[in-house]
Amino acid sequence: MTDDPNDYRKPGELRSRAWFARQDKMGFYYRSWLRNRGLPNDQFDGRPVIGICNTWSELTPCNGHFRTIAEHVRYGILEAGGYPLEFPVLSLGETQMRPTAMLYRNLASMDVEEALRANPLDGVVLLMGCDKTTPSLLMGAASVDLPTIGVSGGPMLNGHYRGQQIGSGTNTISMSEQLRAGEITLREFHEAESAMSRSAGSCMTMGTASTMASMVEALGVGLPHNAAIPAPDARRNELARLSGRRIVEMVREDMRLSKLLTREAFENAIRTLAAIGGSTNAVVHLLAIAGRLGIPLTLEDFDRLASEVNCLVNLRPSGQFLMEDFYYAGGLPVVLRELVERGLLHGDAITANGRTLAENVAEAQCWNREVIHSYEAPFKPHAGIAILRGNLCTSGAVIKPSAASPHLLKHTGRAVVFESIEDLHERINDENLDIDESCVMVLKYCGPKGYPGMAEVGNMPLPPKLLRQGVRDMIRISDARMSGTAYGTVVLHVAPEAMAGGNLALVENGDTITLDVEARSLHLHVSDEDLARRRAAWTPPPTPLAERGYTKMYVQHVLQADQGVDLDFLVGNTGSPVARDNH
Repeated sequence: MTDDPNDYRKPGELRSRAWFARQDKMGFYYRSWLRNRGLPNDQFDGRPVIGICNTWSELTPCNGHFRTIAEHVRYGILEAGGYPLEFPVLSLGETQMRPTAMLYRNLASMDVEEALRANPLDGVVLLMGCDKTTPSLLMGAASVDLPTIGVSGGPMLNGHYRGQQIGSGTNTISMSEQLRAGEITLREFHEAESAMSRSAGSCMTMGTASTMASMVEALGVGLPHNAAIPAPDARRNELARLSGRRIVEMVREDMRLSKLLTREAFENAIRTLAAIGGSTNAVVHLLAIAGRLGIPLTLEDFDRLASEVNCLVNLRPSGQFLMEDFYYAGGLPVVLRELVERGLLHGDAITANGRTLAENVAEAQCWNREVIHSYEAPFKPHAGIAILRGNLCTSGAVIKPSAASPHLLKHTGRAVVFESIEDLHERINDENLDIDESCVMVLKYCGPKGYPGMAEVGNMPLPPKLLRQGVRDMIRISDARMSGTAYGTVVLHVAPEAMAGGNLALVENGDTITLDVEARSLHLHVSDEDLARRRAAWTPPPTPLAERGYTKMYVQHVLQADQGVDLDFLVGNTGSPVARDNH
């Protein structure tokens, strides 16, 4: 060995050698403190050092079983001759964090990026489950570009309540509307809570967590079946162990994340998103991840690639079944095979296990066509994500037709405007609210800058007086997001947002709005001259919590929804150079 640390910064060399192969003061420094765990000297003999990036937290219930998953990853790394080092990063609990976990997605990505670059790591296993932990880890890892493999935590077991299956989020929303309509009692409402969440894992509907786990698999960053194995199933731990083994091989092959996350991989993910009836949140997350790699990806790509793809998966919120059923029916490999065989995916895309996507799914079989339909007899035809344009969303807006009411996909109605989330909560239960089922509900100042953080409030609750009449859906428009478990004819991600001066800020009660999904149009029937007069009189409201710290930085630098809601200074890739010594 040489004493020159620069010898270990050559392309193809293990990064960790710049720390551990040194035979000088700094080599002593780097090795000796790790040896307080009782490690022998040959632990530093040149074996790949693998980080286990863990988002375990008791504040993130979906990821509460990650200590066990991390142990199985550790076993796999050791079995393959690697040296595992587990470390924590900021964990984003969708169910607990206020004002929204999305506010902190970019902060968590910074935590991941800096931890990977600063430490003696040759590769990393990303443990992710709850909604924002997946994109934040992928964004941070993409900016460093080490060999990387993703392991999702898996969905909860199906909920069961009074002889029926219930699904997280989706039935939370439906039952809360039943409670508001007086159709169920508070006791029944409480009883359903424990019946719904009865095991470790993330939402067992095709919400954002399951959607993003599917994106990890479709992008080729995770092993086959990453998306759907239930969290308590022993096969989830087996997948974790196999991922631990595989990451060591990936380091030896120098299979960096950028070799997996290609333009073709993102196109595969977009079409898969449509085929599974996945969450609209995946749009902003995929845009952000691509931005970290310098891969041009736009809203038009989603409309071009996904809008005409058939929805094959009969899962809530678009359908009937839950993620446990999806796995038993064959899981995502069945969907991918359907798409590959029809030339809708790049089957030659390389995946984390070293095989092509087509090779991975060549023998996938469906065991339940009620859950996973064939492409020729789809669950819902041409039901992918649709991108809208018009004077109300000059930079675009998103709608999920598979979760919408068909009779509202082309509709003109009178605007009922809520100037803030507080205004909505204050007035929505008012029996004197001037609204009927033909109206269009409009919510302002809930976008990236306005909320701040672009919270999941776009699927606004309906007025109780309409619920009692049997109304269960209306057109709702906002610059917010909605939970992937939500449903309805909801137009989201309006860009530019109201706080950034988009025309959404100028909508007034009584204006007429037309939604035409087939024409990809969202139009406010107000003349340009009237809009200009309104704009001249417009003053943005103050942004809550934005006086100091991270939130202030976020509001100053966050990009709009059509650009992935990343921070402007995080777009791009810095790589994994070894920095100067610390002493």
